Amino acid sequence: MNIPVCPRCRHRRSNNDSATHEGVCPGCGIAYAKWLARNTAGPYTQSPKPDAIAVETDTETETVDLLPRLREQLLLPPEGADETVMIWRAVLLVALGLWTLWFAAHGIDWEVIGGSFLHNANLAFHEFGHVFFRPFGRFMMILGGSLFQVALPLLLAGYFAGWKQDNIAAAAALWWCGQNLVDVAPYIRDAEYRVLPLVGGGGEESHDWGNLLTQLDAVPACYALARTSFGVGLLIMCAALAWGAAVVWRWRREATNRAP
Repeated sequence: MNIPVCPRCRHRRSNNDSATHEGVCPGCGIAYAKWLARNTAGPYTQSPKPDAIAVETDTETETVDLLPRLREQLLLPPEGADETVMIWRAVLLVALGLWTLWFAAHGIDWEVIGGSFLHNANLAFHEFGHVFFRPFGRFMMILGGSLFQVALPLLLAGYFAGWKQDNIAAAAALWWCGQNLVDVAPYIRDAEYRVLPLVGGGGEESHDWGNLLTQLDAVPACYALARTSFGVGLLIMCAALAWGAAVVWRWRREATNRAP
């Protein structure tokens, strides 16, 4: 059954949907024939909840949720991207992959992490985070620096994936989020001794994580927290690269299928 527009979610099929069977909606996952048979056979009935729709037939009940649709959306290549653009994006992902290996190989090394040019960019957002969270009290003002530098790229990832529908840009932003967790790890570990250089030459009293963990009476936990921040950051960076690679792979497969 070749239906160009889904009768349920109004998803319009395009060339990007060629990998999905023509009888199944790439957007919400319903089987067109079954859905139409159920919803046109009798009088109007109230629509089921959108996150779990039961399609009942004589022999089976098929449950369709949003996960297939979400997975489909997150793997869609950027609309209209040509081969040159995709090649350069693939090169970017390779470069980020090598950079990830560089961070992983050196561990929580302040000279390596702080010497990265990304550290200066992260620092600007870190300082803005202190100002942004100042109205929420002293604890949140101190935490706000690290919190904002991690949250900003995560918000950008959501913007690119949800609004701009550019999953490769979203994957790059997610990679940056993970790198920010790596970036703060040396400062967390330094909470006990407070010897790393601070912005403006501030003394021990200006050390964010020294102050935060002192307030929480958890300074000895700085080593475990630093390793956790570093490890989670690397995992997020690797997941972002896998996401971007999957989008490029799908674009390549669909481009090959469209070739004469």
